[in-house]
Amino acid sequence: MSSSYRFIAIPTSVADTVRSTLTAPRYGHPAHVEIARGHGPCRHCLRTFHVGEEERILFTYDAFDAVEALPQPGPVFIHAEPCPRYHEGAGFPDDLRRHALTLVAFGRGRAHRAEVHVTDGEIETVLASLFARSDVAYVHVRDLKAGCYDLRVERAP
Repeated sequence: MSSSYRFIAIPTSVADTVRSTLTAPRYGHPAHVEIARGHGPCRHCLRTFHVGEEERILFTYDAFDAVEALPQPGPVFIHAEPCPRYHEGAGFPDDLRRHALTLVAFGRGRAHRAEVHVTDGEIETVLASLFARSDVAYVHVRDLKAGCYDLRVERAP
C-alpha cells in the first residue's frame, strides 16, 4: 500500500538498545518492564498492546530525536519481545485509528503550527489539511487522553 505520507515509528536501534540495556537511550534513565495495563501502542510496531497479556517496556524518549536540536523527552512503551518496525509507507496504522488522537503540526525549528483532535478515525483528511500548509514540516501523533507521543508523520518523498 502506498501513501502520500511516511508514518515513522521509533528506530529499531532504539528499541533494541532499550530491550538489551533496560535504560533510556540519551538519558540513561532506567526502563520499567510491566504487563500491559493500557492499549499503548508499541512505538516500534505501532500495534496496540494486549492488555493483561503482553509485557511492555516504559522508557523516556525524545520525540524530536534526529529531527530537531531541542529535545522534548516523554514516556513511551515498546513490546518487551522483539517486534517488526512499522513500515513507513504502509498508511496510517489501523490499530491507532480507533483511538482518540491529537495531531500536532510543526514547522522546522520545532515551531508549533496547529493542533487538531481526531476522534472519528478520519486521519487522512486532517493530515491533508495540515500538510496543505507550506509552514508544516511534520506532524506528531499523540494520544488525546494521555498526551504521549505515538509516531511522526512526514510527506513522502
